[in-house]
Amino acid sequence: MNTIELRKQELENCRPEPTLEQGKVNEFWDGILAEYARKPLEIISVPEVTPYPGMRVDKVSFQSFDETRVNAWHIQPAQAGNGGEQLPCIITFPGYSGDRGYPERYASWILLGYSVLAVDVRGQLGETGNLLPMESGVAKGWITQGLLEKERSYYMAVAMDTVRAVDTAAQLPGVDPSRIAITGGSQGGGIALLAGALSSRIAAVAADIPNLCRLDFGVLNSTSSLTEIGAYVRRYPEHLERVLDTLAYFDIVNLAPRITAPVLISVGWKDTVCMPESVYAAYNRIESEKQILDYPFSGHEVSEYHNRQKVLFLQKHLG
Repeated sequence: MNTIELRKQELENCRPEPTLEQGKVNEFWDGILAEYARKPLEIISVPEVTPYPGMRVDKVSFQSFDETRVNAWHIQPAQAGNGGEQLPCIITFPGYSGDRGYPERYASWILLGYSVLAVDVRGQLGETGNLLPMESGVAKGWITQGLLEKERSYYMAVAMDTVRAVDTAAQLPGVDPSRIAITGGSQGGGIALLAGALSSRIAAVAADIPNLCRLDFGVLNSTSSLTEIGAYVRRYPEHLERVLDTLAYFDIVNLAPRITAPVLISVGWKDTVCMPESVYAAYNRIESEKQILDYPFSGHEVSEYHNRQKVLFLQKHLG
């Protein structure tokens, strides 16, 4: 057995104990989801001019967790809906500190005959603000906002933005609500897995180099966004246990058994942001149909080769 095979075996056996009991996870999230299911989405859709004749674009917004309106693009093939057909929809979220960009970023999905709902992450580089009350100080960045109170945390707001984005997609014209998939990389990959755990509408999850996996390990070892939490705990070491308790409710290691849709995950073995030890820890607890594609010589990146594999995966599950 060569070194690469040994490393693969090691990762396949990476099964740290969950940091929350499953019953506690389900009780918490079932209550939260029931509460916010009653909140109206108040969807607004306005046509957007595009120089690309092959696509039709609308700027969509919806009311989320608080009073924040989350902005998104709804993009369809130009001739979509002329025959009354309903298309599969791909939901996307950007990586940390990114935005949804211009609609043409998603042209490959339109060429495949899908529709797209490309969603901003609140407060980051896109057009969506963040009205979540800031009741205490934060470390540089976004994710330490409300970190000591999980129900009022930035992570909770993003989680509910995600669930409500899926509910919004299901109500958009021309979308087949039974064929909604979600994809993204890094932050977007973590959000994709979160959606799979929290929304019964998701038909397939394609999560690239995902974060939100084994968050306690990530806070200790990651070189990217989770260093913000490390900085917070460095200043307030007395809050470590409360911080870890909040993170546990958003950790895919704990949420993985709630995922029922087919899942495709990519992982780079040289990734110091979303490390393979964190990604595999979550993957190994997923009980639905699943596949992980390893890239032993890749870091925090998604290759053209993997993008092709993702297309094939989604074609299999969405048609």
